[in-house]
Amino acid sequence: MREAIARRMSQSKRTAPHIYLTTDVEMDAALAVLAERNTSRAGAERLSVTALLIRALAVTLQEEPALNAHWTDDGPILYEAVNVGVAIALDDGLIAPALLGCEALDLAAASAALRALTERARAGKLRSRELTDATFTLSNLGTFPVSSFAAIINPPQVGILATGRAQARPVVVDGSIAIRTILTATLSADHRAVDGAAAARFLGRLKERLEAPGAWVDGGT
Repeated sequence: MREAIARRMSQSKRTAPHIYLTTDVEMDAALAVLAERNTSRAGAERLSVTALLIRALAVTLQEEPALNAHWTDDGPILYEAVNVGVAIALDDGLIAPALLGCEALDLAAASAALRALTERARAGKLRSRELTDATFTLSNLGTFPVSSFAAIINPPQVGILATGRAQARPVVVDGSIAIRTILTATLSADHRAVDGAAAARFLGRLKERLEAPGAWVDGGT
């Protein structure tokens, strides 16, 4: 597994000109939604920040399809289905299997599908499409004391979002200092397929969606 990871990551850094964009997201409203939904859930059934990020990504990638793509020798191939690869740490390495058809999953369904995917990954029972068909990847290190990081694109995909831990930080609100829960998100994009303006628009729309959770959480837009 280490040899495969080394080969793919080296290939990505050699061939894909990475562009990095970072934004801070106020997560208080989103975390309040999760807390409300989790009042009747316990243990593994609880909805996670990762599931919420996947749901937000699914909607935003449908709006910005240039990032829901693979790069080939003939240029980019854009996909209608949103298959979000999710970075999962195993004892002997890292794997990013695809959560297939995320555009059709609301928050609860995305959470259940993510649990099943994680269980299969750790049991070595992933399906072939889950290993090959990711169209974009999320790497969330929110369970670790990591504020932010930049991830390497997983080829042939053209984008990956890296998120750290949501933390209470002082911010300026209407000219005064306030405390908000901030999540730092860094988008790595393949500059062959995506220009800076398109990448910035994608990240901005994702930020707006997470800061104002609404109908999109339950399958709307």
